[in-house]
Amino acid sequence: MFGNIGPAGAKNLSLDFEKIFHKYQLKIQGIIHIGAHYGQEYEIYQNYQIPNLVFFEPLSHNFEILQGYVGNPTSNTRLFQKALGNDNKKIKMYVERANQGMSSSILKPKKHLEQYPQIVFDSEEIVDMVRLDDILEDKENYNFIVIDVQGYELEVFKGSQETLKTIDYIITEINREELYENCARVDQLDEFLGEFDFKRVETNWEGETWGDAFYLKGHL
Repeated sequence: MFGNIGPAGAKNLSLDFEKIFHKYQLKIQGIIHIGAHYGQEYEIYQNYQIPNLVFFEPLSHNFEILQGYVGNPTSNTRLFQKALGNDNKKIKMYVERANQGMSSSILKPKKHLEQYPQIVFDSEEIVDMVRLDDILEDKENYNFIVIDVQGYELEVFKGSQETLKTIDYIITEINREELYENCARVDQLDEFLGEFDFKRVETNWEGETWGDAFYLKGHL
């Protein structure tokens, strides 16, 4: 998300972590990174000396690379091979490799197939899904969520309502068209997160139909 490859396979620099960190004078206790892929942001988090980190990545191939990149987990850095949602169950993911698996989603691709025809979803994988509220016991150690789940954001947040009470900052991918079937739109996220006193203060439509947003709690 901070300089990763976006859905089109192009460099995605839509939100600058350093700029946001200094502009809003963030005081980060810990980060919950949902949809971690290979863990590309891990080095950035280390540079900012984030004390507590937890990464969620459901796909087996991606998780193996994530493990190799982060190294041996510690009590302050944990890795879970789980998808997050509003249920605890097994679920199918639509998987592609042309974009290094970054466009893979629980949701069936729709407009994505037209916008990025070079990205073919040619396999599937059954993964474990859990609710964040059910798996994260030390919620008080985290106040920042970074989420990149290809349109499934609203379902993840529905399963994170207790956790959201301790969260101050959110960076999430957003959509304004149906890139995936029944994917969350930005106005739905605005409404849901607004119930927890979050306001969208930074938006960048890097991919025209998709982009990234920064939500801040209690911002007037």
